[in-house]
Amino acid sequence: MDFSLSQEQLDLRDRTRKFAEDHLGKSLRAGKDGDPDAELWRADWKAAADFGVFSSLVDEAYGGHGADIVDTILMLEALGEGCADNGLTLSINGQLWASMIPFISFGSEAQKATYLPRFCDGSLLCADAMTESESGSDAFALSTTAKATDDGYILNGEKVYISLAPTCDIALVFATSDPALGRWGISTFIVEASDEGFIRGKAEDKMGLRASPLGSIRLENCFVPKERLLGEEGDGAAIFSDAMEWERSFIFASHVGRMARQLQICADYAHERKVSGHPIERYQSVSNRLVEMRLRLETSRLLLYTTAWMKSQGLPCASEAAMAKLHISESFAASSMDAIRIHGALGYMEESGVPRDLRDSVGGLIYGGTSDIQRQIIASLLRSEF
Repeated sequence: MDFSLSQEQLDLRDRTRKFAEDHLGKSLRAGKDGDPDAELWRADWKAAADFGVFSSLVDEAYGGHGADIVDTILMLEALGEGCADNGLTLSINGQLWASMIPFISFGSEAQKATYLPRFCDGSLLCADAMTESESGSDAFALSTTAKATDDGYILNGEKVYISLAPTCDIALVFATSDPALGRWGISTFIVEASDEGFIRGKAEDKMGLRASPLGSIRLENCFVPKERLLGEEGDGAAIFSDAMEWERSFIFASHVGRMARQLQICADYAHERKVSGHPIERYQSVSNRLVEMRLRLETSRLLLYTTAWMKSQGLPCASEAAMAKLHISESFAASSMDAIRIHGALGYMEESGVPRDLRDSVGGLIYGGTSDIQRQIIASLLRSEF
């Protein structure tokens, strides 16, 4: 593995960071952290699309750039470094890995031609609708049903804690045709928000990541034509598992960038803030925290890049994906707490912006599979790896 970056990659990272600094986070700049403005949020989304974020991995035949996975990760990392709105960057990552990858990997030619160009230009928002109130970590224990008809399927059920549900244009809905078949009875359906029987819940009020809208979707005798079945009947578990490996691998790419900016902010503050006539960076308790933040950043980056390289080589990386998700999420939470301690009383004040990262980091310990689930995955693969 050669992790040296070409000049083109360095330029891409710098351009993306500058773009994010100049054009993203409009809601935060307007003082709307707790209640992001929908119009400003959508403007950010369109700006990211115009810059090429969503088209990076998509084949040129469908309006994309066909870029390398590593290049895409560099772009996403730089977004996080340049944009302070972790909710926005998380939504962007979720769209790429949880929603677009299933179309790229399993979509028919007609489905790709219909939806991928709209993903690329930012006009289409897709929710990944898997989670149910009684399933949680037992992801395939679904009660949402799909009854086959002559020309399609009738869907009934409710999905909860779904990112982008309040604003999505379409949703990938996972439903079972026969609960007795377990995971083998699950299929994936492309449901459009305009379909009769597609009902959105209200946007939920969350602890953090407030610019990543989250809510529920209810399906009441919602008819979906057979051409909007993604993959084949019974492919739902395979589609979800594939998407989850991509999501676990890379959904925190922007968080790694945010950790880099967080460290820079803390190092600058520790240099400028003086106690008893000396910069606080001279005190070991402060310098040790800065070192731990640096160590977490570099190990997180290494796991992220290693997993990206393995994916680009077509290598299996279920364990690496789980390790990346686990380590980066817990590192961001730990470093966010250190950032508050370094800033002292100022770090506890909302005006400093420091508490926002801590609130935003906590969600990463839960969504996409909790930290405990990631540990179970890693443990289950240990014997096969040695």
